[in-house]
Amino acid sequence: MNLRSLRYFVAVVERGSISGAAKECFIAQPSISAAISQLETRLDTQLFHRHGKGVSPTDSGLRLYPLAQKLLNESQAIESLFKQPQEQTPFRLGLIRSLGVHRMSGLLKDFTNACADMELTLVEANEDAEARIITTSDLTRREDFYPIWHDDYLLAIPSSFSLSLQTQISLQDLDQQAFIHRAPCEALSSLQQLMDLEGIQVQVRARIQTVEYAVGLVAAGLGIALVPALPALLEQRNITFRPLQDIELKRTVGLALPRDTSLNEQQVQLLQVCKQPRH
Repeated sequence: MNLRSLRYFVAVVERGSISGAAKECFIAQPSISAAISQLETRLDTQLFHRHGKGVSPTDSGLRLYPLAQKLLNESQAIESLFKQPQEQTPFRLGLIRSLGVHRMSGLLKDFTNACADMELTLVEANEDAEARIITTSDLTRREDFYPIWHDDYLLAIPSSFSLSLQTQISLQDLDQQAFIHRAPCEALSSLQQLMDLEGIQVQVRARIQTVEYAVGLVAAGLGIALVPALPALLEQRNITFRPLQDIELKRTVGLALPRDTSLNEQQVQLLQVCKQPRH
């Protein structure tokens, strides 16, 4: 058993497919498949179930995953212990709020792993930066845009609210409902315009900026919030998620890079990371 095989195994678990792991590890798919087969032979167990959408770990794979992660982390720690310090290259990345902590953490992990000698600083999207992760509405004429995620918006409703029992929710159903106002949010601005036209008013119980706080207040029963349908958010308890009937609220999140300039090494690596399939 070698660390390379374990690294490929972890990549397959985290990406959910051989092709995704191959892109992350920058090698051909047959090399990933061969390493997994050798690992299964060595351990005398099946590590993955194969299906049409990719692969999923078996019980043996789930048991191996944390152990493989621990070994890989320890090997990196040993290398770091004896690695000579090198000059760090500063890189500023602008982020809008409400991108989703879970998926952004995964993207930033891949980016920093690809640029070992980089000092990453996260700043607000309106500050000077070498790159920005924004929505299409924030894009300027001096930037090229590379889509990463396409998000629908849903109403997050406390399960204690009677509105959560309805399978279909219209704009009129929001009248006089307790509401969590989150700004900046382009979808909420569009929704507010529609409600103003219809004479619909909500009772604002809190004004905040982040999706995570909004969902927390919804779970606490304070009010309804309009949030992007991020997978990690949809797992929250005590919340019912519903779309608004006959109203389509969406956003596209992507990487914005300076136009008409040569990209530096970090910008190129970030672009490659953002082009990898992501959930």
